[in-house]
Amino acid sequence: MRALMWFRSDLRVADNTALAAACDAADEVVGVFVVAPQQWRSHDWGAMRVDFTVRSVEALRHSLAKLNIPLIVLRVDRFADAPAAVSRFAKAAGCGGVWWNDEPEVNEIARDSAVEAALSAIDVKAHRFIDQTILDVSTIRTASDQWYTVFTPFRRRWLEHWRDSGAVIAKPPARRAAVSLDDSALCGLPLVEPGALLDIVAEFEGTTRSDLWKAGEGEARQRLSRFIDERVGDYDNRRDFMAVNGTSVLSPYLAVGAISARQCFEAARETNRGKADGGKKGIDTWISELIWREFYRHVLMGFPHVCRGRAFRREVDEAVEWRYDEGDFRRWQSGESGYPIVDAAMRQLAQTGWMHNRARMIVAMFLSKHLLIDWRWGERHFMRHLVDGDFASNNGGWQWSASTGTDAAPYFRIFNPFSQSAKFDSDGAYIRRFVPELAKAPAAALHDPDKLADADLDYPALVVDHPAGRARALAAFKQASRHDAR
Repeated sequence: MRALMWFRSDLRVADNTALAAACDAADEVVGVFVVAPQQWRSHDWGAMRVDFTVRSVEALRHSLAKLNIPLIVLRVDRFADAPAAVSRFAKAAGCGGVWWNDEPEVNEIARDSAVEAALSAIDVKAHRFIDQTILDVSTIRTASDQWYTVFTPFRRRWLEHWRDSGAVIAKPPARRAAVSLDDSALCGLPLVEPGALLDIVAEFEGTTRSDLWKAGEGEARQRLSRFIDERVGDYDNRRDFMAVNGTSVLSPYLAVGAISARQCFEAARETNRGKADGGKKGIDTWISELIWREFYRHVLMGFPHVCRGRAFRREVDEAVEWRYDEGDFRRWQSGESGYPIVDAAMRQLAQTGWMHNRARMIVAMFLSKHLLIDWRWGERHFMRHLVDGDFASNNGGWQWSASTGTDAAPYFRIFNPFSQSAKFDSDGAYIRRFVPELAKAPAAALHDPDKLADADLDYPALVVDHPAGRARALAAFKQASRHDAR
């Protein structure tokens, strides 16, 4: 039998659950990837995310070629067009089954159900697998069979499940029998020629940084190895300092699936004497971050309304009188808020397509609290510029900062950006790197609004004073909380 492996956010050969199963079932395997530019645009993908994705597809094509697995790329406008394209291709390529790894978002679930129905109509079986997470998080429930809404008990139960079942790394596929596809049978299908795939990037707004983000699972594994060898042991002490190379920076590779969460987890556990908890603090802390990723996917599955632009805590979100001030929003976007740490972070995003996690929390809380601007505006801006744009993590992070999500920061917890920079960028190295007009400013001025104002620099005034912004947010959320309590 010939199998069709449909790649999506799992652009790798190693530890790919569906690919391993397809190779077990068939001597010949054909790969397919479906680009959907209009759908990607509606999901707020920008050029940075698209560029990294299609370069990752090209890297995958080369890896698969070594196994005699051809990779064909189809183009459709939207997910709604995928059922016809995938089923037509499966039939034309003579495939008896289609293998894929599920994705947890609402639109993707609907697409996959429609594809499965289209395949059934032509007597082709769909084989679906759980692969995005270390464990099947849909099976992790409370004692009363409810979905978790708080991370700490979820983490506790997650660890119990892992101790019971473990995390199984899929075996690497062996070289397959050579595949010969009939070009005449493929005629009329929406094929994208290999040399034309990168041209799709030009259809999206924004810059790209292929110099910073080398694509492919080989690069992902090298980054993981360096992190495990050099930095994971001290992760708990260094992860919050924005000028320090203290994090894994694997998020782009996890987002496209060039590396699996299982590979990351097992590499960390191996260097932690086999432990997922109770080992070295730095390694335990990084493993907990991987479990946060699992938690946000668990939330998507249990509370799918968060995929539709609605907050987890809808009553609070709808009661907050969000501001929709485009001028203030533009100053936040462009890194001209007058708060050095906020501006450095926003410029890092614009210049590199990535932002340090501590910085993400600072700027998200600044927008949603100090400026009281609807968090969805910020969520969308991030997705349009991030190379690691991942709906579950991005949505979960924004709702945490905005105090509208599950297990979110309490509304009265409002970061003081100057205190944050004094604590996590005390010498101003991060700020000076991305805000050159502050390169010669004394460090004390970077963390003190009065000294900053007295320094006579060519730098914007504060878009809002910290005390005034904090007071406005507290009043708005206090009123919303009263509404929620009714």
